[in-house]
Amino acid sequence: MKCYVCAQEDEDSGAVAICSVCGMGLCLNHVIRDDIVFWERELIRTEMALEGDSQYKIPKRLPRILCEECYKVLNP
Repeated sequence: MKCYVCAQEDEDSGAVAICSVCGMGLCLNHVIRDDIVFWERELIRTEMALEGDSQYKIPKRLPRILCEECYKVLNP
């Protein structure tokens, strides 16, 4: 498999990883390793109605291999 980014730039590099979000093949020059933060939704309910909806981070991170585009989306 070849690096997709290099192929767009008319270069020839072998892929060493695949983006875990979009599946793009990446070489060492274009791969980004990042930790994804877990989010969990917490619903606060009363007897009759939903009072609120909040999100909070779970203190665990999951390592992921990403391309630059997906990294920018996940880390604005």
